Amino acid sequence: MNKRICWLLAIPFVSVFLDLLPASGQEAQVKLSDATEACLSCHSLYSQGIVKDWQQSRHARTTVRQAVEKPDKERRVSLQALEDARIASADVAVGCAECHLLDPKLHEDTFPHNGHEVHVVVSPPDCAHCHPAERTQYLNQNKMSRAHGNLAGNPVYRSLGDTVLGVKRVAGRGLTISPPSEATQMEACYGCHGTEVKVRGLKKLNTPMDPIDVPDLAGWPNTGVGRVNPDGSLGSCSACHARHSFSIALAREPQTCGQCHVEPDVPAWNVYRNSRHGNLYASRKGAWDLDAVPWRLGRDFGAPTCATCHASLVVDAEGAVLFQRTHGFGERLWVRLFGLIYSHPQPIDPDTAKIRNQAGLPLPVTYEGEAASSFLIPPEEQTRRRMSMMTLCQGCHSTQWAALHFEKLAGTLRDVDEMVRQATLLMQEAWAEGLASRDNPFDEVLEMLWVEAWLFHANSIRFTSAMAGSADYAAFHGGWWGLSKSILGLHQAIAVKRSMPAERP
Repeated sequence: MNKRICWLLAIPFVSVFLDLLPASGQEAQVKLSDATEACLSCHSLYSQGIVKDWQQSRHARTTVRQAVEKPDKERRVSLQALEDARIASADVAVGCAECHLLDPKLHEDTFPHNGHEVHVVVSPPDCAHCHPAERTQYLNQNKMSRAHGNLAGNPVYRSLGDTVLGVKRVAGRGLTISPPSEATQMEACYGCHGTEVKVRGLKKLNTPMDPIDVPDLAGWPNTGVGRVNPDGSLGSCSACHARHSFSIALAREPQTCGQCHVEPDVPAWNVYRNSRHGNLYASRKGAWDLDAVPWRLGRDFGAPTCATCHASLVVDAEGAVLFQRTHGFGERLWVRLFGLIYSHPQPIDPDTAKIRNQAGLPLPVTYEGEAASSFLIPPEEQTRRRMSMMTLCQGCHSTQWAALHFEKLAGTLRDVDEMVRQATLLMQEAWAEGLASRDNPFDEVLEMLWVEAWLFHANSIRFTSAMAGSADYAAFHGGWWGLSKSILGLHQAIAVKRSMPAERP
């Protein structure tokens, strides 16, 4: 079927789809570019889910000019002047062509398609045509943007991932571990951290119309937060603002963060939904406006979601700004709670692979608990961030309540870190005595007991304390009970190993 026939057949379908475009407030249907019309002529037939998703989006019913002309607090774009936008037209909807045809020479995955140069992977530089501040914040202030490199470029983290994901095989009385396949890594660690998307060439793709040649992409599909894109950029906006609706409401839903921040190692979503905040969200969210900009505390929502504390522009009922919008999600955090042996100050640079502690390891804290301070934010910055977060808490809580909450958190972190330090001392004794090999600190039972202590159980306690979660979650559901059991188990396992006769050569 040729393009002309496809276009003629699609006209009635396109008309029906465009008639269904929803309006929001005073926003009505807006003109589409000729290129986007051409895309819809076929994709409204063969990619109906994608088209419908886009039609329900704000992109489909708003022009760049309309977005820029909004009052400051109501604006969803950070583009300041239309002349700064490198777009074909400011007076058409943001459609297929407005994203997939941008800067074709910069995208290695660009291919000729029906008279256009189309790229498959829409990357943060494309979004930055209208959202430049968000792209800059995400790249320069957010560890998520470096999540792929922070994993792939850190031999300690990479060793943990390879050990966990590698295929174990019986070899005599021992076991061997084969390196994990690319597919396994893509749907495990790099599913959240992001893959490196590379163009391997072109491949023939059979479609309902005619076969077409499309880029053959390695590491695809993926929407990991630190994805390395074919244009060399880092990150994926659709990790939170899922394509093709790119909804701010979806990004404010805690379940969106829960795709990756889930137990046992990063139990933020589990802690949240078992907290009073999570209970309020679940029972009242039907009456909230998760799409509002600015987001009014006490009117549009009545309890925080993840985005409230980490990203959104939040104002009080009178419109006074409590928090400015940011895509540097760690910008309001002074302490880093998860993923590492001890809690510690947030890193200065989102590229944490460059960190080296006093022992020469690419970790922000030594096994003994000594922080690599030159790579971490100083005490005055920690105080500034803590006071900033406290300001938001005081939107609902008294000054004393908020202050005592953070005082309690500091005490809990001290206790948990001390408990983990004792587990680490035991592990260091086992290494020193040859009861386990330090070459790979993750591939023996003793080491797994040690890792569970800080990676699973300590993290549950830390998150519960920070997020005012369920006390039982801290005590028994993976928290102090699990931490105590891991340390006792490690202590006893070491004692058993010490009592065993030395293995014959």
